[in-house]
Amino acid sequence: MDEINSVEIPIDGTLDLHTFSPRDVGDLVPEYLAQCRQKGIYRVRVIHGKGTGTLRKTVQSILGKIPWVTKFNTANMDDGGWGATIVYLSGEDQLGEDGSAEDRP
Repeated sequence: MDEINSVEIPIDGTLDLHTFSPRDVGDLVPEYLAQCRQKGIYRVRVIHGKGTGTLRKTVQSILGKIPWVTKFNTANMDDGGWGATIVYLSGEDQLGEDGSAEDRP
């Protein structure tokens, strides 16, 4: 996937996946997080919907493979809001010598 056009998707710390095809998620999530990190946004909300559906599992699988994702957790699953995963990103100065996040769970 090419760089995300900021006119189409604001790089503001919230990525709503409801408007995208599931096949695009594998490229979209890492690219969006990279652009947030470049802008100094280290806490990102990825909206995927409630429940234990495939989209949530796919997103969390992708997050587990990104070295600068320090942690992530599910939010808004029980309080009537849209299900989302809150993602915490490391800054460049928070990476270990091998380029991985030092406090990765």
